[in-house]
Amino acid sequence: MDRTQQLQQWLEQVLDQPFTMTTASADASFRRYFRVHLPTQTLIAMDAPPPQEDCRPFVQVAEQLLAAGLNVPNIIAQDIAQGFLLLSDLGNDTYLSVLNRDNAKALYGDACQALIKMQLATRTDALPPYDEALLMRELQLFPEWYIAKHLGKTLTAEQQAVMDKTFGLLINNILQQPQVTVHRDYHSRNLMVTADHNPGVLDFQDAVIGPITYDLASLFKDAYIRWDEEDLMDWVVRYWQSAKKAGLPVSNDFGEFYKDFEWMGVQRHIKVLGIFARLSHRDGKDGYLKDMPLVMQYLQAACERYVELRPFLRLLLTLEKVA
Repeated sequence: MDRTQQLQQWLEQVLDQPFTMTTASADASFRRYFRVHLPTQTLIAMDAPPPQEDCRPFVQVAEQLLAAGLNVPNIIAQDIAQGFLLLSDLGNDTYLSVLNRDNAKALYGDACQALIKMQLATRTDALPPYDEALLMRELQLFPEWYIAKHLGKTLTAEQQAVMDKTFGLLINNILQQPQVTVHRDYHSRNLMVTADHNPGVLDFQDAVIGPITYDLASLFKDAYIRWDEEDLMDWVVRYWQSAKKAGLPVSNDFGEFYKDFEWMGVQRHIKVLGIFARLSHRDGKDGYLKDMPLVMQYLQAACERYVELRPFLRLLLTLEKVA
């Protein structure tokens, strides 16, 4: 019996009324989502195969975010052993599908207020830490999958030294930032426009305690949508003002905060290039390759602005030139 049939059987036991199922979405992991159509409403069924996925973090983080006042799916039924969850449905309208110049300020304003709520509700013992080992593991995806597999290049000893030094600088900066709840994928594909209480928040199962700028970098240096630098700076300033007013431990100096935001973005974009390359070369998911150029633009632009990161920029340009 395949997974879809198992899920169908489980839903028949859980629901005491007729239903049909359609595909809702699949993400970059092994998880799949189905929309369950009932006579009076729709629900979402998550299929997370236990050998590859664990539903428990999703359930745990959902409870924390609900308690913090965020709009996340309610868990209606669960079967952790089989890897099935039945959730409330936050609809079809991702931020990515509706964002435009007219509504961006309002939608991003809502997203920042939700982010501040989540950060204010931080309990440092409730989630795993975004520690040096995890940060380094993420960064190593870049040489392994982007440089070696995607570009087919081998670094010289000198280039390796530049990369190692840059990774060390980034990690030092990130570990010194104030630590809060971090969603880890807070961007336009995981935020939903709902009838009220925007945004609906999805895909939070990898949440950790980590740097305060991480989710902001995910939101505004988003791999799937590009905005002008002036807009981006304006939105980051608005978040910073609101966060300060709410009592979050952001720097009193916006210049310092913005540097932290940019350096966090550099770490994230190095990781994302590695992940997109891995999705293509290991998992056959080539759709992410089209998003690489924007991620590389963000990465190069940030490295250009900081003298300590310029050696890494030169390395990137050399790799691209001979690719």
